[in-house]
Amino acid sequence: MSALLDIREIACRYHGHTVVRQLSFHANRGQIVCLLGPSGCGKTTVLRAIAGLEPVTAGEILLEGRLLSRRGFMVPPHKRGLGMVFQDYALFPHLTVLENIGFGIRNRSRRERDAQAMQLLETVGLAGYGKRYPHELSGGQQQRVALARALAADPKLMLLDEPFSNLDIDLRERLGMEIRELLLERGITTVLVTHDQHEAFALGDMVGIMNEGRILQWDTPFNLYHEPNSRFVADFIGQGVFLRGSMRSAEQVETEVGLLQGDRAYPWPAGTAVDVLLRPDDVVPDARSELRGVIVQKAFKGAEILYTLQLPTGTRLLALFPSHLHHQVGETVGIRIAADHLVIFPVEDHSQAAPPARHSSH
Repeated sequence: MSALLDIREIACRYHGHTVVRQLSFHANRGQIVCLLGPSGCGKTTVLRAIAGLEPVTAGEILLEGRLLSRRGFMVPPHKRGLGMVFQDYALFPHLTVLENIGFGIRNRSRRERDAQAMQLLETVGLAGYGKRYPHELSGGQQQRVALARALAADPKLMLLDEPFSNLDIDLRERLGMEIRELLLERGITTVLVTHDQHEAFALGDMVGIMNEGRILQWDTPFNLYHEPNSRFVADFIGQGVFLRGSMRSAEQVETEVGLLQGDRAYPWPAGTAVDVLLRPDDVVPDARSELRGVIVQKAFKGAEILYTLQLPTGTRLLALFPSHLHHQVGETVGIRIAADHLVIFPVEDHSQAAPPARHSSH
């Protein structure tokens, strides 16, 4: 696959402050990539720079090898061949749904525009809504119209900026998957910006974790969860608890919950003080285990229940049990640690990235 979008070492300034610095990534044809990070990390600025709405002060942005932006040079937004869907949808209130979609279709007769707009309405599941106005639609319906309008211009690249954040969670998940299928069917390369990791993991082929204007890790959702390369990424992705431990060997760590054996080797010598990340799915129920914890909190999540367990030492762990194993607060349960992907950071420097792990042959 060849890269359709290439971001090379870009920097952006906003009100005199550098908000994006030395940022690089690429998106292959037909790929959906996500920029994920906390508010103020610079992800929307990156999207606006790709759209041609923000200048870059260093680096380059290329689309199909064509230069779009560099310091002192910017191709205007309407000449970039992009589709954009923003958080507020930005539909024209005085135009009907059909007219809103047709607005993005140029150099066609009125009849051809209407026919194409009607076809796109059907594509996004809104056949028969063409004569309505935006205020007569729900948030999810407005979002579909905004997407149809962006698709109308047959873009090479789609930019989505927090497009589902105004919707309730069930609609957000359903619409997100529908839109992913639609974009993949049409082979449209897409860059999505979000602060919601569930959204990024569900929709993105590749995800970049951003903080303070930089991408800290560009990887698959699986690797970000199981092999975070820094303490920040480990903390930001998923839920979990850091447990103090001591390296016994390159692949073993002694902790208060026992000796943990991982599937990779770390270079720190025996005796090194480390923090081990335990995810809720690393803590599994085991009625025969000597390791026991008292349930101090519980949160029902449908198929699973998230328990907060307190160990005899006072340490608390998070554990996901199948919901048919229904326990009460105050109850003591047996658990074992099933952490094959051990994520470990040295105690002396919490900002230090984990070294490249060598996967064990055991």
